[in-house]
Amino acid sequence: MIRDILYKKESEVKLFLFLLVGLVLLIVGFFLLGPRAERGTNSVGAELVENPFNVLKLQAKAAYAYDARTGEVLFAKNENMRLPLASLTKVMSALVAHELSPLYATITIDVRALETDGDSGLRPGERWNLKDLLDFSLISSSNDGIRAAALSLGALDRSAATKEEILEDFVKKMNEKAAALDLKNTYFRNETGLDETEFKGGAYGTVKDMSMLMEYALLHHPEILEATDEISFIFSSLDSYPHEARNTNALAARIPGLIASKTGFTNTAGGNLTLIFDPELGRPVIVTVLGSTERGRFDDATKLINATMAYINEN
Repeated sequence: MIRDILYKKESEVKLFLFLLVGLVLLIVGFFLLGPRAERGTNSVGAELVENPFNVLKLQAKAAYAYDARTGEVLFAKNENMRLPLASLTKVMSALVAHELSPLYATITIDVRALETDGDSGLRPGERWNLKDLLDFSLISSSNDGIRAAALSLGALDRSAATKEEILEDFVKKMNEKAAALDLKNTYFRNETGLDETEFKGGAYGTVKDMSMLMEYALLHHPEILEATDEISFIFSSLDSYPHEARNTNALAARIPGLIASKTGFTNTAGGNLTLIFDPELGRPVIVTVLGSTERGRFDDATKLINATMAYINEN
């Protein structure tokens, strides 16, 4: 009987000592490993991850990256600096042309349109569907194509208007549209964006204004932008003449989820580029650079696109 009691007491003591040792080891392990785990967590905290936009070095005088879904400005450099737009002007020209006329309307190529700089292969008297002519002009940055549209749609209420009056009326409507969209730093002198003189551009605006214009077109008239993601395209006029348009955006084949783009380059403006791409499904991001170089605009845009991808992945 006594032996059984002693054996029971001995077992209880062993169990107590076992639990005590386990508790001590648990406490020691907490103090040794706890701070290390805490240090490891803090070392990768979001606040210590460098914003990929902070290290960018761009050639452009101004640049802008804007998340159209969230309304967040991802990057801004001289966003309110007014600079020559060159052929980015044609986005507004196409928008105004579309608002003046249905896209199925027929445009006849006026011989006076072919007097402008740049030969796109258009023929005097050739008939085009307006949608195709605008797509052709935006992809290939055709000056004569945009001018043909302007000459057909400007001063519609004045049958005896001169060429100058027709173009003046069309450009006036472009400036009225800019004002309606609250593009306060944007002003158009002509419909093509070609330099007026050696020192005066054909249109002026900011990277912020151009990004807002692209956003408006995407939301309200995406049909005028939809062809600008093509690398090249063969158009056929209503007279069955084929015309190949090659995209002036050298990045068209390399941008993930490209939705739209427009290039611009003149001696006064330097290299310009605005584009919309979708790094995630339903998250369009607008990137615009002004005042870069002919090649530098593509390098700058690539840096902004890569930074955008990194930023989205980290957040």
